[in-house]
Amino acid sequence: MTSPILDHADAVWGGSVTPQEVPLRDLRSRGVQEVAERVVMWPGFGNVYGIRGDGGLALFDTGNNVDAGTMHAAMRAWSDEPVRYAIFSHGHFDHVAGMDPFDAEDAPRPSVIAHEDVAARFIRYARTAGYNTVINQRQFGFTRMTWPTAYRQPDLTYRDELRVSLGDVTFEMHHARGETDDATWAFLPERGVLLTGDLFIWVTPNAGNPQKVQRYPDEWATALRKMAAQDAEVLLPGHGLPIVGPARVRQALTDTADYLDCLVEQTLEMMNAGARLDEIIHSVKPPAGLAGRPYLQPHYDEPEFVVRNIWRLYGGWHDGNPAHLKPAPDEVLATALADLAGGAPALAARAATAAAEGDLRLACQLAELAMQADPLDHKVHEIRARVYTLRVRQETSTMSRGVYTWAAAESRSVTTSKDLLDVYHEIAGGHTWWVPPAQRSAE
Repeated sequence: MTSPILDHADAVWGGSVTPQEVPLRDLRSRGVQEVAERVVMWPGFGNVYGIRGDGGLALFDTGNNVDAGTMHAAMRAWSDEPVRYAIFSHGHFDHVAGMDPFDAEDAPRPSVIAHEDVAARFIRYARTAGYNTVINQRQFGFTRMTWPTAYRQPDLTYRDELRVSLGDVTFEMHHARGETDDATWAFLPERGVLLTGDLFIWVTPNAGNPQKVQRYPDEWATALRKMAAQDAEVLLPGHGLPIVGPARVRQALTDTADYLDCLVEQTLEMMNAGARLDEIIHSVKPPAGLAGRPYLQPHYDEPEFVVRNIWRLYGGWHDGNPAHLKPAPDEVLATALADLAGGAPALAARAATAAAEGDLRLACQLAELAMQADPLDHKVHEIRARVYTLRVRQETSTMSRGVYTWAAAESRSVTTSKDLLDVYHEIAGGHTWWVPPAQRSAE
């Protein structure tokens, strides 16, 4: 079996192209493509899979609402058989929001299957809609983002395991805690197909996301090993391309489990020895032999953030520094330090010096203190905007770039009176306004 998607998947595994070089928009424009026996893939922001059995069709994940119409048309160009089941791998919006076109068909409504905690997630999302709007604007720069408060509810839920069939194909569904507490992975034994959801997504596991709720790296690793034991022929991930061949599937899953286990064990060892969080996050590193794998690159999350989540899981929110237990408000501390330094401009100048010396971690901290000490000083904001813009250019992960781009845009919008999101996209696009155009082109 071959298809453009599988050809790209083989090239990425072999290292001749990176996952970021795969033309997903072009692949989507070709409709669904067969990736296993009577299994098709629509490579969206969240992948959607269609499975055909003697008893009809099933979907594994349904993508987002923006692409729902296009995805529906692509699936229906492949098959007009009734959709009996739609399985949510977890409750994230980019996996559950594509049901409307299928529900609207002149046919019995598909039965949505999910873990029992998906419904609780939807309740939490409704309660935190404003917060989720803000963090998704910050992380992705969405300009017209309003977090939804209503969701397609599951018709059938389960706790540990569930089996359903479409005649000649069985869905063996298993609950796991990893990126989320409501994850489902599925194995189709007759087809040798493993559907992982976001338990495998071709990047460093999203086990540390700094703006989201608790992750579970220990249990995630356990789930990956259980999946590896299925000896699947094909792995179909929640994001990214398929992996074909039992040896490759096992390697990808066990490597990812080993990666997480190593971070957990290093962190717990230092915690048990009495180390503070600050020491741990600057000491724990992923295994060198795995950090170079194309499916373990920190393009979305980062090992440093995973370590923070391990600490939170096992040690709570206090980082071990007694001064941080009940601190003074940020602006009070910032003002005191600015007074000692000779004013907020002096702190900002020291931030600029640190940036010029290549220490952007220190530069960001000093620039932030300067802004907190005098939030009306445009010169301070200009330095803060430049420092964070330089930080954006240094970072590899979506999460870090989003937070730093937002910070830079906050200050740049103060100095220019431009809309914050307009500035956000300028900075995300690489705009360095303080560099002369000729020098910019030379870079």
